Amino acid sequence: MTNDVLLAMKGLQFAFAEDGTGIPIELITNAKYYEKNDSKYLMYDEMVEGEGQSISNLVKFAGDTIEVTKKGMINVHMVFEEGKQNLSSYQTPYGTLMIGINTRKVEITETDELIHLQAEYGLDVNYEYVSDCSLTMDISPRDRIRLS
Repeated sequence: MTNDVLLAMKGLQFAFAEDGTGIPIELITNAKYYEKNDSKYLMYDEMVEGEGQSISNLVKFAGDTIEVTKKGMINVHMVFEEGKQNLSSYQTPYGTLMIGINTRKVEITETDELIHLQAEYGLDVNYEYVSDCSLTMDISPRDRIRLS
């Protein structure tokens, strides 16, 4: 895999959709990929809608664990480990929330052309169940993308 990659990310929250289909959140962006000490890393920035500010994101994955760290307007370190619950402080400009991530499934598959990360989890906010969620990331070499 090259250092310059394209990230296609999709998140889905189920509890807030009135028809039960889930609310999708999608992002496609350029990212940097590298490997260090038996772990793999992905770095990218995302813009905060309506704020004109960005959040720096670092995704670390190895074995059957995915970690997402956000820094900037929002600060959080989320750990997705299959069969485990992890707690984290979710800091926003409006206050801090305690979030719990109850990970049911983690899937990491890799080929020369694609790295696929997926986590399915339950989300708690301030110790109250909020939603079932999924997060999918597809990472591909940017130099292999052909636009027609």
